[in-house]
Amino acid sequence: MRLLLDTHVLLWAAANSARLPREARNLLEDDNNDVYYSAASIWEIAIKSSLRRKDFRVDLTQLMGTLPEMDFIELPITAAHAARVAELPFIHRDPFDRLLIAQSIVEPLTLLTNDAFLDRYRVGARVV
Repeated sequence: MRLLLDTHVLLWAAANSARLPREARNLLEDDNNDVYYSAASIWEIAIKSSLRRKDFRVDLTQLMGTLPEMDFIELPITAAHAARVAELPFIHRDPFDRLLIAQSIVEPLTLLTNDAFLDRYRVGARVV
């Protein structure tokens, strides 16, 4: 299976957090699965980190070093991904989540998320 991690799942996996659901952990540890993270998630994390909120502390340099060690594959944002956003129904307002949905459709990848709202797109999202 080819998985694309949403931003929460990506952060929980990288931090080996107890918040990562067991189903997600099993999928990430399965050697038969290819695990991707989007440049959109890194962009979202960078923006939130730059706001210096006390409830959001992520060392972006450390995260960027950890992801390749976990054998996660970077998925760049392409023009095809960006253009596909225009064809999505306006179900979700978050631009980063909309881009992740578009990427999962274009590639195709299964979007692994904890946001049940994304399942309303009726595409390859898997809510854990």
